[in-house]
Amino acid sequence: MDITHETMLELSKVWGLLYLILFSIGVVVYTFWPSNRTRFKRAETEIFDKDDTPWR
Repeated sequence: MDITHETMLELSKVWGLLYLILFSIGVVVYTFWPSNRTRFKRAETEIFDKDDTPWR
């Protein structure tokens, strides 16, 4: 089997696509994992704890 530039190009496109799909699935799973809910809720409301007075 002769490895040409086109073969390597197709291989890199396929593996790059699979890598991005798997990474995206991993991010979505991490985001919606039930044990991370409290961490994200705390990060969502923590910014407002210190901003209850106007700027001077």
